[in-house]
Amino acid sequence: MQTDLPELFPGFRAGLVEGEGAEIFCRIGGSGPPVLLLHGYPQSHAMWHPIAARLAAEFTVVAADLRGYGASSAPRGDDGHVLYSKRAMGADMVRMMERLGFQRFAVVGHDRGGRVAYRMGFDHPDRLTRVAVLDILPTYAYWARMDWRYGMRMYHWMFLAQPKPMPERLIAGDSIAYLEHTLASWTKAKDLSAFDPRALEHYRAFYRQEARIHAVCEDYRAGATVDMAQDTADREAGRKIKVPLLSIYGEAGFGGGERSPAEVWGEWAQEVEAVGVDAGHFLIEEAPQATYAALRPFLAKDIQ
Repeated sequence: MQTDLPELFPGFRAGLVEGEGAEIFCRIGGSGPPVLLLHGYPQSHAMWHPIAARLAAEFTVVAADLRGYGASSAPRGDDGHVLYSKRAMGADMVRMMERLGFQRFAVVGHDRGGRVAYRMGFDHPDRLTRVAVLDILPTYAYWARMDWRYGMRMYHWMFLAQPKPMPERLIAGDSIAYLEHTLASWTKAKDLSAFDPRALEHYRAFYRQEARIHAVCEDYRAGATVDMAQDTADREAGRKIKVPLLSIYGEAGFGGGERSPAEVWGEWAQEVEAVGVDAGHFLIEEAPQATYAALRPFLAKDIQ
């Protein structure tokens, strides 16, 4: 674990907690109802720093790195990509929270972390009080609508999911340039101005590591295979997430589309709210105040 990175969570303690097959790095702070924060690609728990302290004033905040990302362990992927399925990542988080003493909690996930969050809603409804997903639609919904226009926009879904080691080798040729292009191109401004330089140091540090480049590719390979299969099974069986779900989406991000997020998520969850904010994909860093204002009332329903 790299220990010389900037401190973005003053007053939080750090922990490395055994998950369900991986060691999960997390930052823990605050008091009150527990809230698990899950980052997306190509980031780490550091993305939550703009709002973590505000949330910690009312909640016990656990900001975790998904397996393969940040400072969590990065097991080598298996042939079926099960180790990086959202089911496996969700099991990590349930076990980690249990070890931290939290039997039930709210979960907030951005991007890939949002996919872990809603999979937990299907697999572990008894452990969750509510689910918030930031700037995503269900994996099934994206693959089902993937025409040439959407494919041009979502090219990384197909590129990163290609068989190993082709994408790993291409990214490793200039991994930081690839990382920074991805971050900039998914913002509304199409540049890096939204990102704190200290957070960028965190993202660059993990994206220089071969094992983690492989892990993020495995994450997307799982998305195109086992995750899609699990979503399809739930869809065909008519199953819905039973805990309340909030969709916060960037109006210039990936969470919108021809159909409203509320309409799409209404097919996957029984109780849905949706709020748009003026941002691209990286809501927390592009529009922290607006995102916090959308998220806090939803989480506050767990405050007695």
